[in-house]
Amino acid sequence: MSDRLETESRKLLSRLQATLAEAGAGQERLDHITHLIADSMGTQVCSIYLFRDAGTLELCATEGLNPEAVHKTRMRVGEGLVGRVARSKRALNTADAPNTSGFRYMPETGEEVFSSFLGVPIQRLGEMLGVLVVQSRNKREYSADEVYALEVVAMVVAEMKELGAFTGEGAALAAPHKNPVMIRGTVAQEGVAMGHAYLHEPRVVVTRLVAEDTEAEIATLRAVVDKLRVSVDEMLDTAQSEDSEQLQILEAYRMFANSRGWMRRMEESISSGLSAEAAVEKEQSAARARMEQVPDPYLRERLHDLDDLSNRLLRMLTGQGSETGAEIPPDPILVARNIGPGELLDYGRSLKGIILEEGSVGSHAAVVARALAIPLIVHAGRITTDALNGDLVLVDGEQGIVHLRPDDTVQAHFADKMAMQAKAQERYASLRDKPAETLCGNVVSLQMNAGLMADLPSLPTSGAEGVGLFRTELQFLTRSKVPKRSELATIYSRVLDAAYGKRVVFRTLDIGSDKVLSYMKPQDEPNPALGWRAIRVGLDKPGVMRMQLQALIRAANGRPLTVMFPFVAQLDEFTRARDSLLREMDREDALGRVLPETLEIGAMLETPSLAFSPNAFFELADFISIGGNDLKQFFFAADRENERVRRRYDTLNVSFLSFLELIVSRCRDVGTPLSFCGEDAGRPVEALCFAAMGLRTLSMRPASIGPVKHLLRRSDLREVRAVISEARATGAMTVRPAVMDWLRTQG
Repeated sequence: MSDRLETESRKLLSRLQATLAEAGAGQERLDHITHLIADSMGTQVCSIYLFRDAGTLELCATEGLNPEAVHKTRMRVGEGLVGRVARSKRALNTADAPNTSGFRYMPETGEEVFSSFLGVPIQRLGEMLGVLVVQSRNKREYSADEVYALEVVAMVVAEMKELGAFTGEGAALAAPHKNPVMIRGTVAQEGVAMGHAYLHEPRVVVTRLVAEDTEAEIATLRAVVDKLRVSVDEMLDTAQSEDSEQLQILEAYRMFANSRGWMRRMEESISSGLSAEAAVEKEQSAARARMEQVPDPYLRERLHDLDDLSNRLLRMLTGQGSETGAEIPPDPILVARNIGPGELLDYGRSLKGIILEEGSVGSHAAVVARALAIPLIVHAGRITTDALNGDLVLVDGEQGIVHLRPDDTVQAHFADKMAMQAKAQERYASLRDKPAETLCGNVVSLQMNAGLMADLPSLPTSGAEGVGLFRTELQFLTRSKVPKRSELATIYSRVLDAAYGKRVVFRTLDIGSDKVLSYMKPQDEPNPALGWRAIRVGLDKPGVMRMQLQALIRAANGRPLTVMFPFVAQLDEFTRARDSLLREMDREDALGRVLPETLEIGAMLETPSLAFSPNAFFELADFISIGGNDLKQFFFAADRENERVRRRYDTLNVSFLSFLELIVSRCRDVGTPLSFCGEDAGRPVEALCFAAMGLRTLSMRPASIGPVKHLLRRSDLREVRAVISEARATGAMTVRPAVMDWLRTQG
């Protein structure tokens, strides 16, 4: 950038800084800013368009266009040249605007006399806030230096908006972080919660935007970047050599920290007049905008690394670390972009709810949230931007909705909903010691899923008859290295102690797919859900499986032991795993150790192929548990992580129920006990239909046992079966409408 333009840019930023410091209403500031920019850049027009809602831009201030168009001219994203800038998040520079593709004539603005057009996005950390435009009568393209200078100014405008500079009496905009916000996400753990927001990593707020001494700012930036490089090198030196995934991330950090282009761009922004932290955030915003445009997952991950590195640099420059002094409220709703299982366990059961901007329904965090029975919503876009520590938050983990700073009406409605659920739970509690016996005399065994010691106190209070699934992978997911056999034996022994003699089904290590251990070498698989996971890993790498089986045998110490192998696809996989367990029993016996009083060896039926196994499989297995979550996604070929497809397929689809009926029939023919384990088992209507199809054991999260038992005790399975049969006979695709109609007639 030329010295003259750098000087002009610094002068303009200083004048904008002065405008921020002056008293006045938001509209006055906006009007003053457009005048300053037009005057500084020598253009006839400067206009600021800001978002009123997610898809609509509004002309909020202008110098040069018809002032009567302010707050009247609006356009959708993608509409007109301004809308094109908003959609692409990139500058648009043309000498002949009226003949440029996408131009839309807005007669109320009077802009038809202006030929040249330069629009740049007003964005903060990848979030589009609006568009800054300059126009001139003469036909000319703006120089690269002028484009860069306007982008620097747009960054300052974005920060001024974040700091509330455009609010107050007569304001053009409502004050940020004041209005109610509703965000739709994806349910990863059901439940409802009301509490106050606590940000896992409070965002850095840049309050010093303009450099007073550019040379001093550049020196500060270089010194802090040097510290950052040293810290990355130290992390690389101490990283575990076998943790290739961690090493790969740190190597990417080092590459970016030593990038000359990254440094050059930030120094150019400082030369234009930005402070060091504002220059870092400008570069970070540009990286996030690029991240959204890149389809390649590898490149997106690398840009994500750059984003994380920029956050580290910002915290070092501003001193705004994660320890901000904000106290955890008594009813915390945790808000984060993403979070690991270990970090989530550190918070424990104190959390009322969790909201993640990223994440997935099968992530490690979701597994822990389900184990802790904490409502979790993922894919809640903008939550880390919109939420502040202490904001009132309502988490609707049934509809997948977050209400941030709700108005009184929404709050009252939600409180009523929670009160009704609390009353229902009281009613369910009265059924705790009663069997889930239907009106036709069938008894359904209701068991609970668990994965942490913290789950076990729910066993007596929930009314569960036992633990139908204990997920052993959580003890592996929350550690940075493979746990020792003695550690696992101690944990499993405590689980059996806490069960007070009730049956506990231990599922062996189910890793791979969406549950990857940080210390396990990542596999380059195009479709990990169908890849090297669960029993396939155990059979190919028998050392870990042997160690876990030994820990289970020793934990039993003379008590009954029940072991279940996950993701079995064919008979020989089960026989090999079963033989491994029996060999370990023989070894432990030879060592003089106390063997389990009894041993049950079962399998999870999660692949359609296993339902068509030879009779030998059904005869050999001591019990079979249908893994509903995986089985459904493979049956319908619908990835349960993909919102576009997973909701298309109903659990009560006629084809799926017929498939379950086949499994029930095969198990009944040879007398093999069968259960259904998964999220759908805990949904009362689905559970009722499963029972009507012949399933007599269901395993679910503890909070679902009461509602399921309540409905089963009021229903006649013969009538439900008749409703299902009639719906199937009519050619219906799903039996849900018919069953719901029947339930309504039953009151």
